[in-house]
Amino acid sequence: MKYVVATAGHVDHGKSTLVRALTGIEPDRWDEERRRGLTLDLGFAWTTLPSGADVAFVDVPGHERFIPNMLAGLGPAPVVLFVVAADEGWSAQSDDHRDAVAALGIDAGLLVVTRADRASTRRIHEVIDEARRRLSGTGLADAPAVVVSAPHLIGIDELRATLDDVLAQSPSPPISGRVRFWIDRVFTRTGAGTVVTGTLASGTITVGDTLDLLTSDGLCRVDVRGLQSEGTALAAAGPISRVAVNLRGVGVDDVSRGYALVTPGAWHSSAVADVRRVSGTRFDEAPEHLVAHIGTAALPARLRPLDGDHARLTLARPVPMSRGDRVVLRDPGRRIVGGGVVMHPDPPALTRRGDAARRAATLAAMPDDAGAADEVARLGAIRVVDLARLGLVDEAETAAPVGVRVIGEWWVAESALTVWAERLRAALLDLHGRDPLSAGLSAAGAPALVGLPDATLLAAVVDRAGLTSSDGHLAIPGHRPSLGDAEDAVRALERRLADDPFRAPEADDLAALGLGARELAAAEHTGRILRLRDGVVLLPTAPALAMRTLASLQQPFTTSAARQALRTTRRVAIPLLEHLDSRSWTRRIDAGHREVAR
Repeated sequence: MKYVVATAGHVDHGKSTLVRALTGIEPDRWDEERRRGLTLDLGFAWTTLPSGADVAFVDVPGHERFIPNMLAGLGPAPVVLFVVAADEGWSAQSDDHRDAVAALGIDAGLLVVTRADRASTRRIHEVIDEARRRLSGTGLADAPAVVVSAPHLIGIDELRATLDDVLAQSPSPPISGRVRFWIDRVFTRTGAGTVVTGTLASGTITVGDTLDLLTSDGLCRVDVRGLQSEGTALAAAGPISRVAVNLRGVGVDDVSRGYALVTPGAWHSSAVADVRRVSGTRFDEAPEHLVAHIGTAALPARLRPLDGDHARLTLARPVPMSRGDRVVLRDPGRRIVGGGVVMHPDPPALTRRGDAARRAATLAAMPDDAGAADEVARLGAIRVVDLARLGLVDEAETAAPVGVRVIGEWWVAESALTVWAERLRAALLDLHGRDPLSAGLSAAGAPALVGLPDATLLAAVVDRAGLTSSDGHLAIPGHRPSLGDAEDAVRALERRLADDPFRAPEADDLAALGLGARELAAAEHTGRILRLRDGVVLLPTAPALAMRTLASLQQPFTTSAARQALRTTRRVAIPLLEHLDSRSWTRRIDAGHREVAR
């Protein structure tokens, strides 16, 4: 198994020395860091524990000026070595790092008391007691404590064994699934080009993969040219591990810490999220303008309190967010204000008076583990792929929650189906009342009328409403269009065609009777007339009458012979013969001949 562990603790409490003693690798990468004995940026080292566990360490700076760097290292790391020096005890930046751990929700790790050779046994116990008290309320409050003197390698073996035990109890990360790889370092290597590093917390990256690079300018498609972990070339890298990714398709000057590599189409990218306070200052007492840390990104942000524990967070640029993500909030200076957990990465807009209060009430009632069912209920229907992008379902989740119906790629709330069905039925009843000539609602326009997110859901709504569907129209069962004022005109047309079945009226004749397109459509829907192409109107019995006459002709017959036998015009004969062809009553032999089908 591979693991990633970050350090935390006040400046000059021996974090880098501890990592060096554990791994034999110098974590400080810069000459200035080694000269000054002060970690300025993230350092990296690795080792193998007695169990065989492969552990990579992210060494973070402890000085207050480098809190953004510290948060970039802690953000993606699931396990922490919280370091406190025995001689100095809990110090100023210990608070900052404790607040970061609390905000990030890190609940696995160890308390490491360093420089044991500089303090008495009594002092060491006092430091441990104070550290536990200070860590109260965080996931490290009950973490095992190990006392070491790193330069003398005292306690290092015990630390390795204890760390082994802690890592063995940590949950296994998902191997497959979507990748979100927060970048914490960018450089170029001769012959390789752009290389980025970070902690791969979930998913698997394989050489040859195509990923999306989310930057401050938007999205850039890149290819994975090569992979390394702990100095070794890999064909694929899985979680949880430190990985260097050689990218093709982007220059080193176009990539920065805080950007992310993600599986294409698998993440919702957003600059707005609703968050719940998990630590620190109440949101209604926090500054409006803050710096938000998510992953390795540090972004200017605006905090709009909805109540003391919930707020709308607006970032300077979109980032790939998912429900449950942790956000650390820091004032524009250096102080960590607190932390929040993303409750929704794509919240509804707050545009009307009272929306903020209503949203606060909704969030307050939302359980910490609110998932897909809540989102489906809110929207009525949502595609499963979008639920996954929001982090509300995972790829292994196939069964819909209670009260949710699966319709194709959509999850639909049963309650929403009922509401849409009631709207549709009410619209039809209103239409039939206002317009007796109408055959019903157009099926093509019904989805927009009732507010369906997708037309593929209409069939389920029609079924729920108990409606009929025919010829592209929806209607109340048993409804037949009433001709109303057009009844007398249709009767007159019927009498005329009864006397001469194939003498179809001209357009002027129909207009004189007061029969327009709507009246004719209603008459056809009730079975009173038959409409053929080119405006030819006959009685529904005309095809059967025509067949009696055509069957008596010498077979095959010409169009002219049919016209003469039916005592009609070419304007009527051709559409009528084509209608008979479409019903397979007659069969066309060539351009001028047909025969009655046997």
